[in-house]
Amino acid sequence: MHTFRVSELPSYTYADFQLWKGDWELIEGIPYAMTPSPAIRHQGVASKIVSSLDSSIEGCAKCLVLHEQDWKINEATILRPDVVLVCDEPGDAYITRRPEIIFEVISHSSIKMDEQIKFRIYADEKVPYYIIVYPDALKASVFKLKGEHFINIADLTHENLDFDGLPCQASVDFEAVFKRFR
Repeated sequence: MHTFRVSELPSYTYADFQLWKGDWELIEGIPYAMTPSPAIRHQGVASKIVSSLDSSIEGCAKCLVLHEQDWKINEATILRPDVVLVCDEPGDAYITRRPEIIFEVISHSSIKMDEQIKFRIYADEKVPYYIIVYPDALKASVFKLKGEHFINIADLTHENLDFDGLPCQASVDFEAVFKRFR
């Protein structure tokens, strides 16, 4: 009987990724099919985050808020966060630099990916802020990078969050983000 080894699995690159139909993420050479279109609440919350964050950086010419844009970390890892704040981004087809802020809005099918796998990758890539948003609970867990690890600095439901240490002054009003869904 042959014992199957992980090293025997095929490994894919960005060149392969570009040829695939549908929505995919690539993590360390392993493809992950993205789930069908998220629920309306998920998309509504994500849209409100984009609006609030974008309004807060209106006077900043260095930074940009993007929604569901591919981030090519390397040839074997391409992720598509729900919402990001990027600064001094020279890329055209995909994000090429580490985002300053990443928001992932949890879906039932994405919990493990967002809370564990992406959590580790975003910390390894030194993303300053990672916010996991729970649309059913109307809560946002805010993580800030301290050294090599994220620490939870707040769980917000109605508050305004001001981000510090970024190229632009940025904030998100969670009262406004969640208001429609209360």
